[in-house]
Amino acid sequence: MRLTFWIAFFVFLVDQASKYYVVHWLNLAEIRQINVLHPYFNLRMAWNEGINFGLLSFLGDNGRWVLIAVALIISGLVAWWVWRDGQGTIVRIAAGLLIGGAIGNVVDRLIYGAVADFINMSCCGLRNPYAFNLADIAIFVGAFGLVLFAGREKRA
Repeated sequence: MRLTFWIAFFVFLVDQASKYYVVHWLNLAEIRQINVLHPYFNLRMAWNEGINFGLLSFLGDNGRWVLIAVALIISGLVAWWVWRDGQGTIVRIAAGLLIGGAIGNVVDRLIYGAVADFINMSCCGLRNPYAFNLADIAIFVGAFGLVLFAGREKRA
């Protein structure tokens, strides 16, 4: 469980530091976009009030609190499951990624009212209109790891 905690803590810190740097230091909230390696990697400010791709954003402020509660409940259940069932190292790392990313996005919703998304990647003549953040990457990789490796290896 200690490994899960430290992975979650590190992911949370890196996510929040990256958001602070981009939103405040680079002032992306006002200038809206910075081309880094155009068109492959750009910074595009997007305030996501919903879940992936802005889904459920129509729920407004009530939806914000529902999404905060859901993220905290899921994070708590994943932590409890990993602790109770004694999962292997890969699953504990995956759980830490998921929990750290979810808590990072919860903090965004508490501070800004929405999740700060800023990474935009496009390729091969296709323009991607969506942005994401480091927490989203951690949540995706963590969830994928849980699906692939949960139950395969138990701790002694």
